[in-house]
Amino acid sequence: MSYPRSSKSDPTTKKQAAAAAVASEEQQAKMINEVRELLRPAEMPGFLTDSTVRRFLHARSWSAAQATKAVKETVKWRRQYRPDEIRWDDIPGREHEVKRAYIADYLDKDGRTVVVTVPAIKSQISAKEQVKLLVYTLESCTAGSENGQESVVWIADFRGWTLSSTPLAQSRQSMNIIQKHYPGLIAAAILFDPPKIFESFWKMLSYFIEPELEKKVKFVYTDNPESQRIMADMFDMEKLDSAFGGRSASGIDVAKYSERMRTGDQIRGLR
Repeated sequence: MSYPRSSKSDPTTKKQAAAAAVASEEQQAKMINEVRELLRPAEMPGFLTDSTVRRFLHARSWSAAQATKAVKETVKWRRQYRPDEIRWDDIPGREHEVKRAYIADYLDKDGRTVVVTVPAIKSQISAKEQVKLLVYTLESCTAGSENGQESVVWIADFRGWTLSSTPLAQSRQSMNIIQKHYPGLIAAAILFDPPKIFESFWKMLSYFIEPELEKKVKFVYTDNPESQRIMADMFDMEKLDSAFGGRSASGIDVAKYSERMRTGDQIRGLR
């Protein structure tokens, strides 16, 4: 089964390709400094590391003006939402128990963080709290990263998924947060075993996905040779969970995972 890509045009593709060729390390450094000059007085220096500014520049075709505008919008959002203050224990524990979303304890072959979500599992918390968990997960993925550009591989397990599993409005909100406030973070998004009924949902959702992110989406299916090659190319099969074709049967231990996330909170200065 394969899903059609959206028919929306991509007016930025040629511009991005040309800009990418221009962006040498020296030029990137100059553009980062240009954004910082445009942001004066300095905005959230603790948040706006060079790697973060670089992600915004990359997402805006290396336009300092557009990247600065995007950064200002994100700074405004961060002041209001305070994502850097969300702790593991701010999310009701019953949601963690069902293992609907977690950061895996292994990396992919390129050393990238692996996030796993299982949309078919019924959430135990409100839509507002689900968004908070998403933001907490994204913050945890970026914390302490020297180079956040394309540093996350997202696996969404769609086995058992139905149209009622994921409201479109909530999915749009999640995509908006990822694309607007954490641009360039996702290296690949693996949609694992989506059912036939997912096709109509994807047609609607893909309209709201930026071309740069949409081209990183990979549809992967159990017992499909090409899908098996995709997973083997990206992951150490000894570490990858058996649910996704790997040979690890350890799964996720909620108690150990909770301890790992609380340790991460302490490293970020949260108590």
